Amino acid sequence: MDKRVSASEAISQIESGMTIGIGGWGIRRKPMSLVRELLKAGKENFTVVSYGGPDVGMLCASGKIKKLIFGFVSLETTPLEPHFRKTRQDGKIEIMEIDEGMLNLGLGAAGMRLPFSVTRAGLGTDALTLNPEIKTIKSPYSDEILVAMPALPLDIALIHVHEADVVGNTFIYGPDYFFDEQFARAASKVVVSTEKIIKTEEITIEKSLANRFERSLVTSVVEAEFGAHPTAATPNYGFDKLHLEKYSQTVDEKSWQDYFGTFIDIEHKRYVEAVGGKQFISSLEAPVF
Repeated sequence: MDKRVSASEAISQIESGMTIGIGGWGIRRKPMSLVRELLKAGKENFTVVSYGGPDVGMLCASGKIKKLIFGFVSLETTPLEPHFRKTRQDGKIEIMEIDEGMLNLGLGAAGMRLPFSVTRAGLGTDALTLNPEIKTIKSPYSDEILVAMPALPLDIALIHVHEADVVGNTFIYGPDYFFDEQFARAASKVVVSTEKIIKTEEITIEKSLANRFERSLVTSVVEAEFGAHPTAATPNYGFDKLHLEKYSQTVDEKSWQDYFGTFIDIEHKRYVEAVGGKQFISSLEAPVF
């Protein structure tokens, strides 16, 4: 039952062409240590499902994405993620841009093993015009026309949490736990990176309230302190605004390759030192909601 693996072992489960769900949202609790490991792997042509931040941008910059299904892609302090913006403007990826709630419902349908979820979201908008694969359906109880948001099943989900034990019990603290349970339930496999591995006997009734999805869903656990950087893992640390600004300026090939060599093509412990060290990351101010 010990599900601990290294980051490289976890990412080795991913094959080219898979559909990958990436948890967190924007610049909050993204599994960036796993994303960096994926960037180094010789795999590509992914369909990525995400409430996107630098995870999507970096995968775009490395040419890993074939299709992106998203509610938004933003660095928040930099509203338009630069690599995603360039990739989309250049027409290099297929996209399904939908309402945030529609994305949530698509994951929810997959988690419940249903073909679609019913919603009013998207009616009267270009979400349906630009995504003809999304159909409408007539209510069997009235004449109302509703949107049938198709299920979004995932081959694998990558999620970052604050604590986990070796059998896959996970704990997300702070106010930004949104969507991860939907990603976990929609996926055939779930890889979790965690700030800290705890003993199962340390789990209390109070701590269990932060357990958002079942351990049976978790395939692998990777210990990665500061694994969400440069995004936030509130309350442990906030997002690194200066690093995100530096990353935002890497839109030409040379600057991206320099960034890749300095911050991605290294092991996680070296990454932590390269961005300022444990004390610096721990001091990053938490975002205010």
